[in-house]
Amino acid sequence: MTQSTSEKAAAPPLPSPKERRRLREALSLTEDQVASAVGVTRATVRAWETGRSSPRGRKREAYARLIGAVEAALAPPAPPAPPPPVPAEAPGSVAMAATEPDEAVEPEAVEPEAVAPDEVVEAEAAVVPEAAEAPPGDPDPGHAPDAPAAAFDALYQYAASALFQQTYLLTGQRALSRAAVTKAFELAWERWPEVAVDRDPVGWVRAAAYEYAMSPWRRLNREHRRLDPPPEAPASRALLDALLALPPSYRRTLVLHDGVGLGLPETAAETEASTRAAAGRLVTARAAVAERLPEIAEPEAPAGQSALIHEQLGTLARSRPVAPLPVPELIRTGSERKAQLWARTAIAFTVLIVGLTLITLATAPRKYETPPAPAQKVGGVPPVGGPQKLTPQDVKLRKKLGDEVFHGPARLVPETG
Repeated sequence: MTQSTSEKAAAPPLPSPKERRRLREALSLTEDQVASAVGVTRATVRAWETGRSSPRGRKREAYARLIGAVEAALAPPAPPAPPPPVPAEAPGSVAMAATEPDEAVEPEAVEPEAVAPDEVVEAEAAVVPEAAEAPPGDPDPGHAPDAPAAAFDALYQYAASALFQQTYLLTGQRALSRAAVTKAFELAWERWPEVAVDRDPVGWVRAAAYEYAMSPWRRLNREHRRLDPPPEAPASRALLDALLALPPSYRRTLVLHDGVGLGLPETAAETEASTRAAAGRLVTARAAVAERLPEIAEPEAPAGQSALIHEQLGTLARSRPVAPLPVPELIRTGSERKAQLWARTAIAFTVLIVGLTLITLATAPRKYETPPAPAQKVGGVPPVGGPQKLTPQDVKLRKKLGDEVFHGPARLVPETG
C-alpha cells in the first residue's frame, strides 16, 4: 500500500483535457507527433484530450513533459480573480446574449502553429458560489450534507434558462429543449462528485444537454418530431430555418462559437473534432446562414460576421419564452429515483439470469442419448422363404422317429399303415 501511495504522489500533475489540447497546439504539435513521441496511437492522444482516459506511468510523465504541463504546474500561481456575481436576470433572459463574441479567427487560414487560445468570455462559465463546498472546520456538521445540494441548486438556477434557450437554437423545439436540459441536470446530479470538481461545470451540463437534444434516437418520440410554430419576425424565422437546415455538427459549432462565445479550440474540443475541422464547419455554417440573411454577408471581416450572428442568435433565443422548468429539488429527487430504479432493475435482471441458469443446470440431462428412430413401413421386400408348415401326418411321423431307439447301422424302415 505504501508503494502505491508513493507512486501516486510521484505522478506528475496533468491539466484538464481542454488545457492539454491547448498546450499541445500552443507548442505547434500535432496529434501524430505527440503519439510518436510518447509511444501510443493517435486515437489514444485524442482520448486523453477529450477526457475519456488519462495516461499512466511513464507515458504520463513523458506526455506531461512534452506538452509542458510540469513547467506550468511549477510556475507561481496567478492571484485568483474574484468570482463574478450571479446576474439577477429574469428567468426569460438570455445569458449568452450578454457575452461578447471572441475575436474570430479566419478559418481558412487556420494552421496548427497559428492557433492561439482565445479568451473565453462567457457569463455561463462563472464559478459556482462558495456555498458549493462546506468550509473546513464547520462548527455545525448538520449543514455538511446540504452543501452538495446547495451547490447544485445554485448551478441550476444560474444556467438552466440560458441552456434551454441555447438548446432551442439547436432543435427549434421547446419540449425537446426542456427535456434535454432536465435530463442533463439529472445526469449532473447523478455524477455530482465529478461535475463539482470540473473546471467548467456549466460546460459539462451544456455538452450533456446538446448530446441528448441532437441524438437521432430522439426522433423516435412522436412528440419530438413536430416543430414548434416559427417566430413571427421574418429575420428570426429565416435564421431558425437556416440553422435547422445545417447538419447537426455544423449547427452545434456555429452556436458554440458565435452564439455562446467559445474559442475555436474550445469549440473543437467540445464537439470532439480537430481545430481544422471545426474551422471548416464554422466557415460552411456562416456561408449557409449568409445565404438566408444577406446582411450577415455584408461585413468582410470574420469578426464582423461573428458579431452579427451573435446578435441575431440572441434575438432569436429571446423571441421564444423559456418553458417552465422544474425546480431543482424535483431534478435531484427524479435523478435519485431513476438511479434506484435502474439499480433495482439490474439486480432483478441478474437474479433472473442466475435463476434460469440454475434451473437449466438442474433439469438438463447429464448424458446425451441418441433417440431411437421411428418405425417405418418398408415395401418391395420378398417374403421370408423356408420349409412349408408341417401337416399333422408329418408331425406324427417326426414324433415316432424321435421316440424309437437307434441300434446301429441297420436301416430304419418306417412302418406305414
